[in-house]
Amino acid sequence: MGKPTGFLEFGRRLPEQADALIRVENYKEIYLPQSREVTEHQASRCMDCGVPVCQQGCPLGNMIPDWNDYVYRERWKRAYERLIATNCFPEFTGRLCPAPCEKSCVLNINQDPVTIEQIEKEIIEHAFAEGWVETSPPSERSGKSVAIVGSGPAGLAAAYRLNAAGHSVVVFERDEEIGGMLRFGIPDFKLEKWIIDRRVGIMKSEGVQFRPSTPVGNAPSWADLQREFDAVLIATGAQEARELACEGRELSGVHQAMEFLTRQNRINANLIDASASGPDAENKHVVILGGGDTGSDCLGTCHRQGAKSVAQIELFPEPPRQPGRSNPWPQWPMVSRTSSSHDEGGKRKFGLMTQELLGTEGKLTALRLAKVEIVGGQPKAIKGSELEVPADMLLLAIGFTGPRTGVLVRQLGVELGPRGEVRVDKRFATSVPGVYSAGDSCRGASLIVWAIADGQEAARAIDQDLRQSSVPHLPTKGRDAPFGGR
Repeated sequence: MGKPTGFLEFGRRLPEQADALIRVENYKEIYLPQSREVTEHQASRCMDCGVPVCQQGCPLGNMIPDWNDYVYRERWKRAYERLIATNCFPEFTGRLCPAPCEKSCVLNINQDPVTIEQIEKEIIEHAFAEGWVETSPPSERSGKSVAIVGSGPAGLAAAYRLNAAGHSVVVFERDEEIGGMLRFGIPDFKLEKWIIDRRVGIMKSEGVQFRPSTPVGNAPSWADLQREFDAVLIATGAQEARELACEGRELSGVHQAMEFLTRQNRINANLIDASASGPDAENKHVVILGGGDTGSDCLGTCHRQGAKSVAQIELFPEPPRQPGRSNPWPQWPMVSRTSSSHDEGGKRKFGLMTQELLGTEGKLTALRLAKVEIVGGQPKAIKGSELEVPADMLLLAIGFTGPRTGVLVRQLGVELGPRGEVRVDKRFATSVPGVYSAGDSCRGASLIVWAIADGQEAARAIDQDLRQSSVPHLPTKGRDAPFGGR
């Protein structure tokens, strides 16, 4: 334990944010760099608990107390080595993960938890600045090849580990750039895309091949990959957005959130012109249905596009500010949350159900809503509580139902689960020999940290199957360990 009194001496301190009035004028990352001294103080708050519940709460099994201790002792390189032993991409999770580890932190019982996610980000960025993140191709090749379809966090994590294990890896991506949802679904103010390019550049130097603009199912087909490669990993994500089933859905001005977000990301990357057709919030009264991360991303993007007004509507009543007795630590706290986008403006409305979309001459003009009550755990409209909310544009951020599997099933015959996901066993193997799946394509829409964890574990299983057993001579420590400390 680095500093036994650290949690008594220092309060929780997150990095400062760029001023809200200024940052909405651009798409730069909103968080400002944090000094080493502050980060070391924050790391000293870790109590190195006998039972590290934070580590259990992390799907990656990150050895959090270890690298907190190293940071406090100013042994940053050792902290980096412990961090990457279990996580391929801390520069992604340190910016995007909702940090279930922090909700599990023992300090969170009656104080503010350790700033685990921010410390993780500071470690990896310090490592890049110091030149510790080096290109390290495998010393030998196995003679086996793996096709990975999808370049989101699950696909990239699997590619990283399998390449380190000596296999020849080719990553296929339908979009014109590598990164999947990281690149096209996450706004730049949360993840600037040079961060993806930096990591992809390292992976290319280490031997991973990337084939963007290649929608598998056409040319090549899934069957082509099965014939050409020794193993195939499906990491296509959960792309099917949940639809709004109500009258008026066909009106002009109603869009899925991803249609809206990906257009702006392509504009920011100079892949399309700002005048390109598509949903834009400029000078519009916008309503966002859905209160999760995607809805928050839409909110921040609407601010930057210059919306006249933005209202975010949630189906369920507002959660409490503090967890109730039925929601004790270390369970995920079901509480009301605000994001940086909420700090920038807009209104939030809770407990409202959309009953009808209203329009004139085929264009959206308003939403007819009703207040809800919770009956048997489900929302039910209250009769006589109807109201109308004017809107020029409606963004649907109400979740995803699963992966797109039509072509996949026809060409490979993989079995699906009850929610339309690709069915896998405990080793991420599908019903088709030599074909695996990881991340949202088999789990359903979930967290980035689960996607990376799945990708890494699927890579371990693929490696074992290709070699028929673990290979003792593969490196087991440090940067070159293909499967880290898991």
